[in-house]
Amino acid sequence: MRAFQGAIGISSVRGLVSPDYLVLRPGPQTEARYLHHLFRSKWFVGEMSSRLRGIGGTENGAVRTPRINPEDLGDIRVALPSLEEQRSIADFLDAETDRIDCLCELRKRQLQLLDEASFRRVYDAVRGAHVEGNRKDSGLEWLGAIPADWRVGSVSHYFEVELGKMLNQERSHGEHMRPYLRVANVQWDRIDVSDLAMMDFPPEEEARYRLKPGDLLVNEGGSWPGRAAIWGGEVPEIYYQKALHRIRARGAEIPRWLYYCLVAAERLRVFQVQGNTSTMTHLTREQLRPQRFPFPEPDVQREVVTQLDRSASRDLNVRQVLDSQLALLTERRQALITAAVTGQFDVSTASGRNVTDGVTA
Repeated sequence: MRAFQGAIGISSVRGLVSPDYLVLRPGPQTEARYLHHLFRSKWFVGEMSSRLRGIGGTENGAVRTPRINPEDLGDIRVALPSLEEQRSIADFLDAETDRIDCLCELRKRQLQLLDEASFRRVYDAVRGAHVEGNRKDSGLEWLGAIPADWRVGSVSHYFEVELGKMLNQERSHGEHMRPYLRVANVQWDRIDVSDLAMMDFPPEEEARYRLKPGDLLVNEGGSWPGRAAIWGGEVPEIYYQKALHRIRARGAEIPRWLYYCLVAAERLRVFQVQGNTSTMTHLTREQLRPQRFPFPEPDVQREVVTQLDRSASRDLNVRQVLDSQLALLTERRQALITAAVTGQFDVSTASGRNVTDGVTA
C-alpha cells in the first residue's frame, strides 16, 4: 500500500510484517540498494501507479486502499545491469541523495526557526514585552504581565461577532446569486478567491452578510478552527457562510490587532485548553465572543500592527525562497535517481556536482 507515494524501504532487521506489505527478497545477482532507488524513480512510480487496484484516482492520492498486487508488480519489465554496475549506481545514488537530504533537512530547519521567530515576535508584541514602564497582571494565564495602561477586554466588548448564512438546497439557486467565502477560502493571513461558490442573497440580507474591506474572518469549523485573515476587498461584492465568524470593530479598535492576538492564542492552544480537547472541531460564537485579549490605545495598536506587517512581509519573502529551494532539491533528487537507474548517464564519470547548483548551505 502507498508504494507509489514512496512507501518503500530496505529492512535492516529480521521480523514480521502485516499483510499490507509486500516482501521482496533480492536474488544473488540483484543489489537491494539498487532496487530501492529503482522503485522510487519517477519512471517506476508511473508504472506502479498505472497498475494500482483501488477506488479513486492516483493523481491526488485519493485512491482508497490502493495496492500494487504481486502479479502486477512482476509484470513491470526493467533493464537490469550487471551486479557490479548495480552496486556502482547504488553507491553513487546513496552518496548524492544523502547530500541532497542534508540540504533538505537544513532548509526545513531554517523554515522551522523562521516560524518560531515569527511567533515570538507576535507574542512579544501582543503582550507589550518591549514597552517600558509599569506592568500589571493581565489575568490571562497564557499572556502574563502587560503594560499598566493597556486594557483587557472581551472580543464582543470591542467587536461585533456574527456567523454567516447557512447553505441549503433552496439557497443554492435563486434570483440573487452572489459569491461567498467558505472555510476553505480563509487561510492564515490570506483569503483565496480563486474558487468561490455561489449562494442566493436577497437584498434584505445584504446589510447582515455582505463583507466590507477590513472585516476579520475567523474559521468556526473545518480543518483549522480559529484560522483567520482580513478581508481586503478583492471582490467588489461578496458574502460569507455560516462556518465563518465575521468580526467588525464597534469603534476605533483595529481588527488587525485582534488578528495577531488570535495568532498568538491559537499557537499556544488557548482555545483547545479551554475546551479540554486535543482536537478542537469548532470555535463557536459562544466561545469566541467572551475571549479576552489585551488592547492598547488604537494609535498604539496601529503602530504595532504596522511593524508586525512589515516583518511578516519580510518573513514571507524568505519563506518563499526556502520553499522554492526545498522544492528544487526534491525535484532534482528524483531526477537524479531516475536518470541513474534508467541509464541516462554513466555514474562512473558523473560527479553529481550539478545536482544542487544554485542551492547552497
